[in-house]
Amino acid sequence: MSERKRLRATRRWVIKIGSALLTNEGQGLDLSRMDGWVSQMCHLRDQGVEVVLVSSGAVAAGMEKLGWQDRPTALHQLQAAASVGQARLVQAWENSFEKFGVQPAQVLLTHDDHSNRKRYLNARSTLRTLLEMGVVPIINENDAVVTDELRFGDNDTLAALVANQVEADVLVILTDQDGLFTADPRSNPDAKLIGEVQAKDSSLDAMAGGGSGRLGRGGMLTKLRASRQAAASGAATVIVGGRSENAITRIFDGERLGTLLLPEKAPMAARKQWLQGHLKTAGELILDAGAVRVLQGQGKSLLPVGVKALKGDFYRGEMVACIDETGNEIARGLINYNASETGRIAGKASHQIGEVLGYQREPELIHRDNMVLS
Repeated sequence: MSERKRLRATRRWVIKIGSALLTNEGQGLDLSRMDGWVSQMCHLRDQGVEVVLVSSGAVAAGMEKLGWQDRPTALHQLQAAASVGQARLVQAWENSFEKFGVQPAQVLLTHDDHSNRKRYLNARSTLRTLLEMGVVPIINENDAVVTDELRFGDNDTLAALVANQVEADVLVILTDQDGLFTADPRSNPDAKLIGEVQAKDSSLDAMAGGGSGRLGRGGMLTKLRASRQAAASGAATVIVGGRSENAITRIFDGERLGTLLLPEKAPMAARKQWLQGHLKTAGELILDAGAVRVLQGQGKSLLPVGVKALKGDFYRGEMVACIDETGNEIARGLINYNASETGRIAGKASHQIGEVLGYQREPELIHRDNMVLS
C-alpha cells in the first residue's frame, strides 16, 4: 500500500488553516470557504476520523470588525484586534459546524501551555475528553495575552505541538501555496512540486536557505519545521493549497496532492521508542501478580486495583517504573495521578477513584498507550 493510501487508514487528524485562506487575503472571513472545509472535515468524521482544527485568523477578523485597513505593528493593538476577532472567528466556525449537526469547542493555548507540565497535561486531558465526546476542538493561540510579538506562521508550530499532544496520525497544513517546491515557481519555470519526502531530509533545508526557494517564503520554513516537530511523535504532514477543491477529502482518498512529509516511525512506534529511551524514572509502583499477568499477557492499561505499594514522590505525567513483587521491572509509563493520589487509590477499583479523591481524571493509573514493557 502506498503512503498516500495509508492516510485513509489513520484515525486522528489535526488540520491547520492559515489566515490568508480564512480571510481571503485579509478581506474578511470567507464564510463560504469555511463551510466547504467544515463539510470535508465532517466527511472525515463520518469515516471514523477524529478531527482537531487549528485556526488562524483572529487578528485579521478583528481588523475587519474594527475597520482597520492595515495590520498594526504595536503589540497592544494586535492583541486588541485578536480579542475582537477571536469571538467573530469562533462564532463563524460554530455556525458552519452547526449546519452539519456537529458541536465544536474553542480552546485557546499559548506555547507556555506546552512547556508547563501541569497545563500541558490539563490541556491534553481536555482535548482527549472533547474527542471522546464527538466534539471538534477549534484551537488558536491566545493572541490576546501573549507577550511575544505575533508572528506569521506561529500557528504552524502550535499545530505541530497539538499533533504531538493528541498523538495525531496526520497533520494537514492548508496554506495559500500548493506545497513545497524545489525552487520558487514564480521565478523558475523548472521548479517542481515535491510530492513525497522524509520530513528529516536535509535537502529541504538547503532549499530553504537559498533565499529564493519557496520554503523560505510565505511561512514555508515554519511549515517545514512544524512537519519535523510532528514527525517526532510519528505524525505525517501534508502541506497543501487550501484553495484546491476538496483538498482535505482528496488527501484522505489517497490522491497525490500537495507535499507529504513522512516520519521515520508510525505514531505508536515513535511514542513507544520515546518511552523506552526515557531512562530516568520518578518513582515505582509495586504490582500484584494479577496486574503483572494482565500487563505482560494482555497488553492492557494499569488500573489502581493492581497496585500494592509505591515508592517515590512523583507528579502527574512523570515516568514511573512498574515492579513485580520480586523487584523486577516489568514496564514503565507516564502516570495519570501524583504520588499522594496514587497512594490513596492503590488497591481500589476504578469506579472508586471519584469516591476516594472527590474527582476522577482517568480510570487507569497508566494508559497502555503511555506504557512500554521492559
